[in-house]
Amino acid sequence: MNEKLKALLCKEDGLITTLANAAAVLNEELDDINWVGFYLMHEGVLRLAPFQGKSACVRIAMGRGVCGTAAQEDKTYLVNDVHDFPGHIACDCASNAEIVVPLHFEGEVIGVLDIDSPTKGRFSEEDKITLEESARIIESVWCREFF
Repeated sequence: MNEKLKALLCKEDGLITTLANAAAVLNEELDDINWVGFYLMHEGVLRLAPFQGKSACVRIAMGRGVCGTAAQEDKTYLVNDVHDFPGHIACDCASNAEIVVPLHFEGEVIGVLDIDSPTKGRFSEEDKITLEESARIIESVWCREFF
């Protein structure tokens, strides 16, 4: 999966194209997921960016839900049962597990990679390591013109 990302993504393609193709690769390669996509920071709020899956929440406040908490704390969150996560935002009632990886530009959190699964406990520590590497690959093709 990460080799596909490395081969496909390129600085010249622009932010939306980069995130759209990254979401498509992740959606194709990951099993047992029902949503994969990105939220980007805009005026202190995470806003929906390219994704694959059902319609989603458009804005997420910092510190709210798994995405807002991961962004605020600049930390990957692997949640085995989202219904046990304080303040979970239920955009899709079919989602039961979630992993959120912060994305950076020039040392600042500028968004998150968010992946949901209908299966509780779907994501492992190995998934966390792989998806953090995916995030670093995506970050490597960003440039100042994007932001």
